[in-house]
Amino acid sequence: MTLVHDILHPFRAAPAPRDPSQTTVYLIGGGIGSLSAASLLIRDAHVPPANIQIIEEGKLLGGAMDGAGEASTGYVTRGGRMLNCSYVCLYDLLKSIPTLEDKEKSVYQEIMEFTKAHPSSAKARLVDVHCDKVDVTHMGFNSKDRAELLKLWLASEEDLGTKKITDVFTEHFFTTNFWFMWVTTFAFQPWHSAVEFKRYLHRFIHEFPRINTLEGVDRTAFNQFDSVILPIQTWLKDQGVQFVTETKVVDVDFNVDANKHTTASKIHTIHNGSPTVISVKPEDLVFVTNGSMTSASSIGSLSTPPATITDPKVDGAWSLWSSIAFKLGPEFAGTPSNFVNRIDESKWESFTVTMHDSKLLDLIVEWSGNIPGSGALVTFKDSNWLMSYVLPHQPHFRNQPEGVSVFWGYALSGDKPGNLIQKPMSQCTGQEILQELMHHLGMSKHFEEVLPHVNVIPVMLPYITSQFLTREVKDRPRVVPKGSTNFAWLGQWTEIPDDVVFTVEYSVRSAMIAVYELMGLPHSPHPPAIYKGEHHLDILVRALKMSFT
Repeated sequence: MTLVHDILHPFRAAPAPRDPSQTTVYLIGGGIGSLSAASLLIRDAHVPPANIQIIEEGKLLGGAMDGAGEASTGYVTRGGRMLNCSYVCLYDLLKSIPTLEDKEKSVYQEIMEFTKAHPSSAKARLVDVHCDKVDVTHMGFNSKDRAELLKLWLASEEDLGTKKITDVFTEHFFTTNFWFMWVTTFAFQPWHSAVEFKRYLHRFIHEFPRINTLEGVDRTAFNQFDSVILPIQTWLKDQGVQFVTETKVVDVDFNVDANKHTTASKIHTIHNGSPTVISVKPEDLVFVTNGSMTSASSIGSLSTPPATITDPKVDGAWSLWSSIAFKLGPEFAGTPSNFVNRIDESKWESFTVTMHDSKLLDLIVEWSGNIPGSGALVTFKDSNWLMSYVLPHQPHFRNQPEGVSVFWGYALSGDKPGNLIQKPMSQCTGQEILQELMHHLGMSKHFEEVLPHVNVIPVMLPYITSQFLTREVKDRPRVVPKGSTNFAWLGQWTEIPDDVVFTVEYSVRSAMIAVYELMGLPHSPHPPAIYKGEHHLDILVRALKMSFT
């Protein structure tokens, strides 16, 4: 109980409330965590937008919520993400962000309207070695599987400690329909943390009865960069927030007094090779996004595989976190080395297919029974690569011309030889990945006809699931570290009890905690309570019924 209390109510030496007019805020990292924090600082804390700076190492904002390209050279989405009714923090934020097309309509309204108009109900969820759709009306559990699930459900995080998923389930569990659907939806590996897996079972229990159709998924009209990041970024620019791009933050200095009150005092940056030092006043705030899912990602092409990363090669988000942790220790900053030095446990590869005629699209629609945007993740359970794909509503990009279609896929086991292409996915070109995909769809005879009209861009992501790695509690820092007067962490490698990493919701919640705690508002709003479907009897009954079907 002490740990949870410390995380939610860290000791603050700074006076409360802060005077927003006298507060300058430096947000290091341009992902959804920083964009959310900037929005909340304006909306809820009334900090003048001109007092807010977002400092980003790259040219573009959005972090892992990216989407780029054009029809002629091919589109790229390094990852995809599921939105859900339980994302109460994200939706609270998006209710105050106007859409790009209609300033009177919020992004939240747009998502709800689009989801209602384009409901999901997958007709092809799992596919077997014969290219046939698997009957997923049941989870495939036996009695032992159910007992192991119940035991994990009831276990404490303290008891689970650093156990892997394979430490709490026996062999049959990893052959069930549930395993293939659940882990490819959320990107778990068997060696990932049992604690994180348990959190997902609790957090998404409402998805358990419909994991076979994903009917509960909310959809954006375009990819999440175009539909979420771009509207937030546009609104912040219109308000007057300062964006400082192509600037790497290499260190933050702190003053620590005799009572261990810790105050950020200087920010060290490099822009165009020139170092600069920003002086931070005690009344200012510094928020740092620690870690990056897309760090060191490498992009291939139709004719070349992406580069393989075998040694830690990190961007500023990781190196800055490591520098602060070295100076202030794990109590303040966690243990970044636990997440950055285990590439073989955290990597996977994605691919984006751009189609310039309708042949492949028509074949997939006819085979799956789902028009674009009406299905869900399709997983080839007997694929050596454990490959999946999803065909979204078209167009998927704002600049996507008529007659061009796009879809995205990924594989969790890319180090194994493919079923058709006898080498690891990590060594394959985009053309070879497409060939393997069409083999699993039973469409190999159409490959030569399709190939001239498609572009397939693969991306290797060494750190994409590093937040799922086994860990100790101390390895992830509190959002507002104990003793901090003006500093907070944002993003996926912070510790927020009960919530789940690898979600947009987690980053937004961290931003809410940071803003509300450190601004010390007199009647401070608090992040909405974490959605707990297990508190709803009807959801538990449906989940129990599905587990015994």
